[in-house]
Amino acid sequence: MVAGVTTAMILAAGFGKRLRPITDTVPKPLVPVGGKTMLDRSLDLAGSAGVARAVVNVHYLADQIIGHCAKRASPAITISDETAGILETGGGVVKALPLLGTDPFLLLNADTFWVEWGRPNLTAMIERFDPAEMDILLMLCRLRDTTGHAGGADFAIGADGRLTRLADKTDPAGVLYAGATIYNPAIFAESAAEPHSLNLYYDRAAAEGRLFGHVMEDGHWFTVGTPEALPAAETKLDSLARQRAD
Repeated sequence: MVAGVTTAMILAAGFGKRLRPITDTVPKPLVPVGGKTMLDRSLDLAGSAGVARAVVNVHYLADQIIGHCAKRASPAITISDETAGILETGGGVVKALPLLGTDPFLLLNADTFWVEWGRPNLTAMIERFDPAEMDILLMLCRLRDTTGHAGGADFAIGADGRLTRLADKTDPAGVLYAGATIYNPAIFAESAAEPHSLNLYYDRAAAEGRLFGHVMEDGHWFTVGTPEALPAAETKLDSLARQRAD
C-alpha cells in the first residue's frame, strides 16, 4: 500500500466537440453543471482526498482554463501546456511526468464527476492502491449509479479486484470506468510525449495481471456529453440533494 497520493493530474485539453455549440466559446471543463464547473468538481474531489498539488493540461481555449485555475487557492495548480499540439490522453500524461514526480499519482477527467456522501471515494481508492501488485487502479461504478452514460459497461472485475475488458458490454455484472485512476509512473518510462491513448497502458497492465479496479462505494457518477445531457444532469443533482436533505 502507499502512504498517500498527494499529486493529481486533471485532463482538460480536449475539444469537447459533442457539447457544441456550448464549447464553441467555452472549454468543456469550464461548462457549469449545477452551478459549478466540471473542472472545479474534479479539483474539489481530489482535494477532499488529500491531494495538495494538481497538474492541469491545456490545449483548446487554454487561456480560459489557465485563468480559471489561477483563481483557485487549492490544490496548488501547475499547468502542462499542450497549445503547440494536443497529445491525447497518453501523450499528455507523458509530457506532464516531470511535473508529476516519481510517486504514484491520481488522474482525473475534467469532464466527468461524481457526487458522494460519507467518506470520499478517492480516499478509499488511494488506500487500496498497492504498487507491489498494481500498475494501474481504476475507479469504477455500477451502471445503475450513473447519469448521462448511454453505452454499456467497460470491465469485468474479479474477486481480487483484477480487471478484464468485457466482450459483452451488456453484461449486468460489468462495471464502468468512472474517470479516476491511480498510476505507477514507472509504466511510462519508455513512452514518448506524442499522441497516443492511455488504453495502451490498460491493455499492457491487464495482460500482466496488474490492472485493478475499485468500485465506487457511495456516490453517483455523471457524464455530460451533449447539450441535451445538461438538463438531465442538473435534474438528477437536484433530486440527490433533496434526498440527502430528507
